[in-house]
Amino acid sequence: MTTQSTTSPASGSVLKRGFTDPVFEAQASFRAALLSTAYPGRIVNLNQTLVPPQPLCSATAALCLTLLDFETPTWLDRQAASPEAVGWLGFHCGLPIIEETRTAQFAVITDATNLPRLFEFDSGNIEYPDRSTTLIVQVPSLENGPVTSWTGPGIKTRAAVGVAGLPSWFWSDWDLNKELYPRGIDVVFTSGSALIGLPRTIEVEA
Repeated sequence: MTTQSTTSPASGSVLKRGFTDPVFEAQASFRAALLSTAYPGRIVNLNQTLVPPQPLCSATAALCLTLLDFETPTWLDRQAASPEAVGWLGFHCGLPIIEETRTAQFAVITDATNLPRLFEFDSGNIEYPDRSTTLIVQVPSLENGPVTSWTGPGIKTRAAVGVAGLPSWFWSDWDLNKELYPRGIDVVFTSGSALIGLPRTIEVEA
């Protein structure tokens, strides 16, 4: 988490800086991630000045800087694996990027329409259900998509959520993921500087 731009020796290109105030901004981003998990379906805004590399939006980039490091094997979709983004993530996070979805602790998806099926990621095991993959899924909008109804822990009654840009099969796969509890993946949707958490405990009616 450097506070200034630098030049990549390998490519000669200038890397965009990370957080301006690494400690404060990482703490704020972590609190936002926790809040989105505690209150699923609620849009949580990140007050960040981060200017990320393409194709990462600021919320996706902030979560990467906050949650990912050299001990978190991460899978990137084809779009997220741009040279600029890979160089930035490698420099600021020391991120080990892997090619196998099933062994990833995190997955960063910036092209939601081509998201792999949810069962292709690690759903954990009975002894260690927390070792499943967490997906960071960047979408065009958190409000303007088809309205779905969410219920479960952290939601008082029901939450109407309109995440846009998801593949047609997503909510069917989510139903299957929900049945695996306490195993199962967790998802954080990002768009612009905002995010919404979708823990495995949440039931969704599409």
